Amino acid sequence: MSNKEDVALMAHLMRRAGFGATQEELDRYVAMGYEATVDELIDPPDEIPSGKTALLLRYLPGALLPGGTPTPGQYNWMFHMITTKRPLVEKTALFWHHVFATGNAKVDNCDQMLEQLVMFRKYGMGGYREMLVALSKNPAMIFWLDNNENHRDAVNENWGRELLELFSMGVSNYTEVDVREASRAFTGWTIQPKLPRQPFGRFPWRFDYRGEDHDTGEKTFLGHTGNFDGEDIIDIIVKEPATARFICRHLYNFFVADEVQVPAWTIEDARDEDALEVMINAFEESDYEIKSVLRTMFNSDFFKNARFSKIKSPAEVVAGTLKLVGSYQTPEPTLPDVGPQSGYMGQALLDPPSVEGWYTGTEWINSGSLLARINFVADRVANTSLPGVKRIINSIKTAGVNTPEELVDASLEHMGYLEVGEETKAQLLDHAKSQGNMNWSDESAAGTRIGEMLALVGATTEYQFG
Repeated sequence: MSNKEDVALMAHLMRRAGFGATQEELDRYVAMGYEATVDELIDPPDEIPSGKTALLLRYLPGALLPGGTPTPGQYNWMFHMITTKRPLVEKTALFWHHVFATGNAKVDNCDQMLEQLVMFRKYGMGGYREMLVALSKNPAMIFWLDNNENHRDAVNENWGRELLELFSMGVSNYTEVDVREASRAFTGWTIQPKLPRQPFGRFPWRFDYRGEDHDTGEKTFLGHTGNFDGEDIIDIIVKEPATARFICRHLYNFFVADEVQVPAWTIEDARDEDALEVMINAFEESDYEIKSVLRTMFNSDFFKNARFSKIKSPAEVVAGTLKLVGSYQTPEPTLPDVGPQSGYMGQALLDPPSVEGWYTGTEWINSGSLLARINFVADRVANTSLPGVKRIINSIKTAGVNTPEELVDASLEHMGYLEVGEETKAQLLDHAKSQGNMNWSDESAAGTRIGEMLALVGATTEYQFG
């Protein structure tokens, strides 16, 4: 494999396992080797920082204690996505936010949403059982699905139902009796009441187990009978074959290639049943550890061959583009404007439309969202004052790029080593040829021309795909 092919494969990995990578990062990863890079992404050394939260505390403290409004929480998270040196940790948090969709529209305490993100970062690549236990005790989730209203003598089934339907097994793999019995097992799992606090909102919720409100009666769940509590229910769930298939199909859909939407999974075969079987085996053989599935998946041929087969989510478009152009490496005054950007494209972070999360793939694209995506990318990559764009221009100049063909090829590489179709390539070449060879005697004009070409590349299907 040539060096360019090595870099293209690494760019593919970093789009999926992170939010893209700079040329300097790609060079370091390629020198390290593909499998070693996967290992570092999954188990980052302690000295690699997770983010720049301390800078937010200094410059924009409202992003850490946002109160009820979601916008500070959104730009807090976007700042982490752009600046993190542990990209897979952050990408996995985004994955779980989609699967365990919790919305500030109801929670109305965005500090609790950020606390949930911290939980996703901590448990996201560990054991699935531990993740479900932590989720069951998470105050935002308890409030979101009304388990604080689930009492021994007045059972509320919202949490028990979604735990089975959307968070573990999927529909048709349990009965209404199982929903009821699971809900009984989680009675007494609640939250302590909040007190007012000024000037930044309220005291945080805390998980509270109230034994006097827990149903201690015998329960029968998925063929098992006993005096179960919530952890017993989770122990049974994680060992069900339906759970392994459901979670691995979610992982494939998020990291590998677009699947049909979740409600169709009971009637539609997986996009790649063989790949799914490999992932399921890794999940079960590792005692349900997510990182084992990720390692198997990223090192597989089916992953390496799945380039440009997944439409980027709005969050990926925003974070990846801002990382590419070198914006917001510190909390700039305009950082609050970044938080809502993915929402304009159909993905309001920390505020999914329902407990089902977002529909993905082609559902991300409509006439309005596509225009928002293209304009967002074009406005940034064509801005020759941004540090990342300056680096691209200098790199293209240093490489001695002169002809229109060289300009198009260089632009495709710097936008992520993209492989575009013949028709797209011809259209890019037509535009480049209309201006002839590069005129490096006028560096300002040359930079503007490169920015325009980068903007055109950002509008291609291949850039909008991951």
